[in-house]
Amino acid sequence: MKFTPIALLAATLLSSAAYAEDVTLTIESWRNDDLKLWQEKIIPAFEASNPGIKLKFTPMAPTEYNSAINSKLGAGTAGDLISCRPFDASLALYKAGYLEDLTSMEAMSNFSDVAKAAWQTDDAAHTFCVPMASVIHGFIYNKDAFDELGLAVPETEEEFFAVLDKIKADGTYIPMAMGTNDQWEAATMGYQNIGPTYWKGEEGRLALIKGTQKLTDPQWTEPYAVLHKWAPYLGDGYEAQTYPDSQNLFTLGRTAIYPAGSWEIAMFNEQADFKMGAFKPPVKAKGDSCYISDHVDIGIGMNAKTSNPEAAKTFLAWVASPEFAEIFGNALPGFFPLSSAPVKISDPLAEEFVSWRGACETTIRSTYQILSRGTPNLENETWGASVAAIKGTSTPEELGKKLQDGLDSWYKPQ
Repeated sequence: MKFTPIALLAATLLSSAAYAEDVTLTIESWRNDDLKLWQEKIIPAFEASNPGIKLKFTPMAPTEYNSAINSKLGAGTAGDLISCRPFDASLALYKAGYLEDLTSMEAMSNFSDVAKAAWQTDDAAHTFCVPMASVIHGFIYNKDAFDELGLAVPETEEEFFAVLDKIKADGTYIPMAMGTNDQWEAATMGYQNIGPTYWKGEEGRLALIKGTQKLTDPQWTEPYAVLHKWAPYLGDGYEAQTYPDSQNLFTLGRTAIYPAGSWEIAMFNEQADFKMGAFKPPVKAKGDSCYISDHVDIGIGMNAKTSNPEAAKTFLAWVASPEFAEIFGNALPGFFPLSSAPVKISDPLAEEFVSWRGACETTIRSTYQILSRGTPNLENETWGASVAAIKGTSTPEELGKKLQDGLDSWYKPQ
């Protein structure tokens, strides 16, 4: 059954009638940057349509959140609503009995299987957080530079490298801003950005979990070969270049293309004084299906020991509504609502990113579900492999074998 505004209205009317005195729900979160958004936009909007329920947003430092929320839940002092990081951290909270099972909530029908995957048990039988937002990978480019050099937005891999060649030959701009010093940058903005095009998104990711594909297969090693071809376009000294260095090179106008996550949008809007555009990961050949990493980033669940379960569920149903999606999506451009309801995004760069959902198949980062629970950790190993691919210190085939051997040492697909 689809989630409807009528159902939401009925829930709202019931909730407002049920509370003789105001109920205050406390929301735990690591998103301390969002405090103003909650205080000025989200909380007033919810409270206006839900008299009798008050919200209190209490964020903490992101680096402290995982350990702190575990301690608070264990001590019985956590808030009513718990912001959920994707996959294993939240799954551990659910298995410990700290998060309520939300599978039967009608509002859950408003989300795709991919959106819910980050907050489900491995068999997808139980969902314990409402999906809130994702980030999308692609490329942000300097429109002024493209206009100056007469460049068209590339759609295929061949066109992509032709554009890079023209930028490099002109010499005004570094073709692309990405360094290898921080390692994760090469994997997240490199391998996980272009990779879904080769392993066909969810088809390959799920096959890897099932064990019917291996990291030695061509669709998993080819992205490393493509990354190696990036090296001549990254500028002198890319080996020592940090993630903040890459951001600065682009926003200062010294680089034409930035392999990106959509979370960069708000900061780039503030710091760049040139026009920007975005293009999705190039396909191998014209007419091929496109794939994007639309990676689930944040959800919200209910403390299993809350003393206000009905009020908490009323709020969670509202989080699944079009009203919340529009507020959140426009207040935090680059963090995209995950509900199936269409949302008009006012920021043009963010709108370009989210428009790809209608044109491409969506997937999530290949290493995040199940495959990074053991040692060696596949996510961290992919960081090093992506750097080695760019530098050419190992062949794609050698990297695939090393990663698969590491995975085989602890992971036995059922």
